Amino acid sequence: MFSSLHEKQKDLLQVRRSIKRKVMMGLDALFLPICLWASYVLRLSDWWPESYIVPNWWIFPLVSVVGVAIFSVNRVYRTILRFAGAQTVTQLFRSVFFLALFVMALDFFKSGQYIPRSIPIIFALVTLCYAGLSRFIYRHYYHWILKNILPHETIAIYGAGGAGVQLAVALADSREYKTVAFIDDDPNLHNSIIQGIRVYPSSALPDLQDRFDLKRVLLAIPSASPAEKRQVLERLSKGDINVLTVPSMMEIVTGAATVDVLREVEIDDLLGRETVPPREDLLQNSIKEKSVLVTGAGGSIGSELCRQILNIGPDRLVLYENCEFNLYQIEQELSQIIKKRNLSITIVPIMGSVCDFDRLNRVVSHFDIQVFYHAAAYKHVPLVEQNVFVGIENNIKGTLNACEAAFQNNIERFILISTDKAVRPTNVMGATKRVAELIVQAKAANPDTKTIFSMVRFGNVLGSSGSVVPLFRRQIAEGGPVTVTHRDVTRYFMTIPEAALLVIQAGSLAKGGDVFVLDMGQEVRIQDMAREMIHLSGLDVRDENNPDGDIEIQYTGLRPGEKVREELLIGDCVTRTRHPLIMRAMEEEMSQEALDIHLDALKSASEANDIARARSVLATVAKGYKPDEAIVDCLSAANVRLVESPTSKLTDGIVRQSKI
Repeated sequence: MFSSLHEKQKDLLQVRRSIKRKVMMGLDALFLPICLWASYVLRLSDWWPESYIVPNWWIFPLVSVVGVAIFSVNRVYRTILRFAGAQTVTQLFRSVFFLALFVMALDFFKSGQYIPRSIPIIFALVTLCYAGLSRFIYRHYYHWILKNILPHETIAIYGAGGAGVQLAVALADSREYKTVAFIDDDPNLHNSIIQGIRVYPSSALPDLQDRFDLKRVLLAIPSASPAEKRQVLERLSKGDINVLTVPSMMEIVTGAATVDVLREVEIDDLLGRETVPPREDLLQNSIKEKSVLVTGAGGSIGSELCRQILNIGPDRLVLYENCEFNLYQIEQELSQIIKKRNLSITIVPIMGSVCDFDRLNRVVSHFDIQVFYHAAAYKHVPLVEQNVFVGIENNIKGTLNACEAAFQNNIERFILISTDKAVRPTNVMGATKRVAELIVQAKAANPDTKTIFSMVRFGNVLGSSGSVVPLFRRQIAEGGPVTVTHRDVTRYFMTIPEAALLVIQAGSLAKGGDVFVLDMGQEVRIQDMAREMIHLSGLDVRDENNPDGDIEIQYTGLRPGEKVREELLIGDCVTRTRHPLIMRAMEEEMSQEALDIHLDALKSASEANDIARARSVLATVAKGYKPDEAIVDCLSAANVRLVESPTSKLTDGIVRQSKI
């Protein structure tokens, strides 16, 4: 019996809105005459004041028809009652006011007996009570069905402030979720009731999980600092409960997102890293109303550089990219932004490789490039180990070409995007990036250069291609295992937008030959990151202490060329700049003449397909690189012995130009 009743109640939610509107109009047509009759009863204290009603009987059907018409004109029936608010109340007040005026006007057309002058006022009050109460009952009955009849997931909202209350209101009409509790650390709010929902301390979370079968917490503290948010997440991660979060306060204020748009907890929420507001003078100095070129414009860093550059307002932004799909995506995205904001910025999509000097040089010359960001590089350590000469060509020859194009065209600034893997490299990728740094430094030392050459070195960026974060998220979604290379492996992390803004500001600080290092904060142990992501997904880690857990963490071992810990500085000589997160490192340089000899040796090794010799040359140039691991290049023979570089004893000499 009850199940049948519940099914009928569920069916009520599926009725078309047009039918609901007609039902409400019919009810009003029926009850408006009753409201008029009730007004006579209240005024005359008589259940059937025949002497007043009978002579004026024609007023009752007329009130019914005119009342529905007035309600329709005031769009009362267009209101979706479950979203009814102050606007609905205003509509009802206005409609009832005009209906009372109509009844008052009928006194001029009385038939046999007048209408008491207080009747229109009483009728207005009675009608207002009926109209408001009927819609209030419907609205609450609808919500009662949503929360008590339909299947739903119980949730708690962490944060009983403005964002939390807005979220609770937004979810009140949800058919998926039922909010059963607020959680807040403010003792003044504990045990209070907000929107009919009780506020609990965070210590009550285990009890709430048992009492309400709570599986998910929605984090609604957008104004909290990263450190505060991390503390909250650490507490929640102990409860094996899934956590979603509302957008940041900046996203809400700028209109990029609303408070009820939930997302997964991002890894930067776990880092607890405090960001420093960018300096507008440093941003605009290198970008405002200038012609800017970005190579690797479709990559993780390159595309974010383009977005941030667009926000600053260049005259022209040239996108140089080797991958057609990536170029198409970033060009379409930036064009949409320009159209939406009505900006007068020219976007030029150029498909090409940085290894093609003639094309790159022609682009720099034709578009009068003033500022050059060289972000094009192969950066995946294992892939470059398996494709050594392609990595050398792209990362070294590409940088050489970019520097030469900037030098020949006398552009204002050239900024190389480097990596912490260039510091005492243990892999080919890091060694090639260190050689790229030396190329930039040598070009900056050329007395004939009119370009300010510099480079910016930083660690891992969150959300970049190949990042562990999307990998972990996918592995967790698939039920595991989550793979970590080493129990003690650590990395520095920074968000892509923050890194891009710091790169732009560092370029403005450059004087020539600068090696800028970004303050990456504290190292993050990858194992701990994996565990927190598992916990925040509402799952347990399965290990020897918890054999019944959900997700296992497997340690696969370091891949060829990988480090347990990364470094940002080769030496200890570092000075602060005007920006608190940008430091200037004093690194060892190499003369153009000595560098050219090494580059010629790399060219010869490449032509001979001699990987061992190429790695030996890299070891000579990139201090700290010791290629003592087996060669894993896909096109090489196995177990090739390392040979001594013929250039290991070369010394500095006269500057000359050479190409790979």
